Amino acid sequence: MTASQAVRPAADAVDHLLLGTRDLDAGIEWVAKKFGVKAAVGGSHPGRGTRNALISFRQRRYLEIIAPDPAQPPENLTRNLRTLDEPRLIAWASASGDLGALAKRLQERGQRVTGPLDGARIRPDGGKLAWRTLALEAAFDQDGTDPIPFFIQWSPGSSHPSQDAPQGCDVIAFAIEHPKADAVRVLLAQAGIDADVRQAKSCRLIATLDTPNGRVVLS
Repeated sequence: MTASQAVRPAADAVDHLLLGTRDLDAGIEWVAKKFGVKAAVGGSHPGRGTRNALISFRQRRYLEIIAPDPAQPPENLTRNLRTLDEPRLIAWASASGDLGALAKRLQERGQRVTGPLDGARIRPDGGKLAWRTLALEAAFDQDGTDPIPFFIQWSPGSSHPSQDAPQGCDVIAFAIEHPKADAVRVLLAQAGIDADVRQAKSCRLIATLDTPNGRVVLS
């Protein structure tokens, strides 16, 4: 196994955590009260119906608060965010240095993948962020929460979003609960991720964060 294939603890494998909310401004205020750090607006995702705000974690990781974008047609929305009663973790992304090699390795293990696909958004300062993503087609998502990350490789010319987002927080632990815990754990291991996956009646992502307000558990 090469260095690029080395197994990583889930908390180290995180590129970003997606905190879903039905309203971005309300989500920013909710996080500010909970963490003691106010997220900065990031931008919109054209064609996907969402916009975001960001808080930086250490070691090229960040929190993405994601919400419907009122400037886009409602039918563009690709995530079920409008029904959320309060913000919650709905998905996560794992960093990859070589999506092509990862896709090949997963396919050799019998997994079906989508991508790599190109993505981009315009920052508030007019700059462009560009990336590629790879998604596993295994269906473990439940009630709008997906325990399996999508994999992201940032374009060489793009700065990582954690570099200029508001700082002061960090991820110190990351765990997953799921009714099919063993199957989720095996699939993550095939992708090079050693995860704490616990048997439970429903799917939940659980991040333990260090914040200016102290230790916070986000799920």
